[in-house]
Amino acid sequence: MNIKKLLVDFVIVFAISLIISVIVTLLWNLIVHGASTIDWKTSFRFAILFGIILPWIETRRSKQK
Repeated sequence: MNIKKLLVDFVIVFAISLIISVIVTLLWNLIVHGASTIDWKTSFRFAILFGIILPWIETRRSKQK
């Protein structure tokens, strides 16, 4: 297992999922509640979970091949 590649994959997936979660929570709050607030807790939770799970799944897939 290449730790450097795993760490780079984590950072990339974390950043992308954090940005998308921030945009989605901002739009949701604007449309439903009429307030421009961002739910940072939820955004970081999703980013951390996806940052761990998606690179791990990809590593498992590449080992099977």
